[in-house]
Amino acid sequence: AAAAAARIQQHLERENNVPLNIAITGESGSGKSTFVNALRGLSNDDEKAAPTGITETTNEVTPYPHPNYPNVKLWDLPGIGTTKYPAKKYLKLVGFEKFDFFIIISADRFRENDVKLAQEIHKMKKKFYFVRSKIDENLRAEKRQRHFSEEETLTKIREDCVHRLRGLGIESPKVFLVSSFQLKLYDFSLLQQTLERDLPKNKRDTLLFVMPNINPEIIIKKKKALKSTIICYALGSAAGAAVPVPGVSIAVDAALLIGAVTHYVHAFGLDIPSLKRLSDRTDVPYADLRAVIISPLAAVEITAGLLIKVLTQVGRTATLIVAEEASRFVPIVGIPLAMGFSFGTTYTILKSILNQLADDAQKVFERISV
Repeated sequence: AAAAAARIQQHLERENNVPLNIAITGESGSGKSTFVNALRGLSNDDEKAAPTGITETTNEVTPYPHPNYPNVKLWDLPGIGTTKYPAKKYLKLVGFEKFDFFIIISADRFRENDVKLAQEIHKMKKKFYFVRSKIDENLRAEKRQRHFSEEETLTKIREDCVHRLRGLGIESPKVFLVSSFQLKLYDFSLLQQTLERDLPKNKRDTLLFVMPNINPEIIIKKKKALKSTIICYALGSAAGAAVPVPGVSIAVDAALLIGAVTHYVHAFGLDIPSLKRLSDRTDVPYADLRAVIISPLAAVEITAGLLIKVLTQVGRTATLIVAEEASRFVPIVGIPLAMGFSFGTTYTILKSILNQLADDAQKVFERISV
């Protein structure tokens, strides 16, 4: 039983640490580093941010791990076509095989080097996506025109990119218009949905959990994905209850619950560092974000002591924990009874905590959207 509990815990840890390597490439000055920072929820002046500037700031293949999920790395690649990284040898030099997919960024129009790269990536049977960056700057410039229409301007930019890429030999290019400073606008949601659809299932959830909460749909998807794992945590708890030693089940449950709740809090961006980064990016004071949060498990350090304190306040939880410990001493049926209580308790607790954290993520999203 103890081995079963350990196996379930290992399985959960593996699932929560699936590696995902995203390559961000394009010509110098296209906004690669700003895009890398935005996906990691960082401002450009954050100490862990990828350096940005008007000159080429990326000279080497540089990995930037996600602050909450170090298994997810965004790789800022040097501009293609430089003397050090000529177009012909580019993929080999950057080590293409380690990447799950490539995002090719341009700040104005896609050029021959971008297309050569896309064709080589295609030959290697990897996915690539064209991102047209700095859309907010284009719209600001166009607004000076007398007859300005945002929709028409966006359509014109998209059609121009697609037309140019077709002319350079890409059959049916997908181009996503993005502002790294305002991910919730323009095509970023569409890019996220496309990546999600194209990735295998285990990597799909990994990508989802690192995505900023740019719309209510992402929060709902995160909640659904996290809810599907509750049964695994409950099975681990039940396996721990099968050990006929008082206190072992509670120790197993505490370890499982700390792991689960920490994962939920990180996925929804409700830990203190994530909320502070969100405050920096949106100019909404941290205190205002903190004020809309109800869960006692958000924006705190999650410890066994805190969990036990919170659990005793979740409906019938305290009664169920006492019942589980008492039932293990009942002859013959005691252990199966304890397992049943343990499974039910963990399932109930996690479902309740998940619902509350998802609600809090929604409230934080509404607060920054005001």
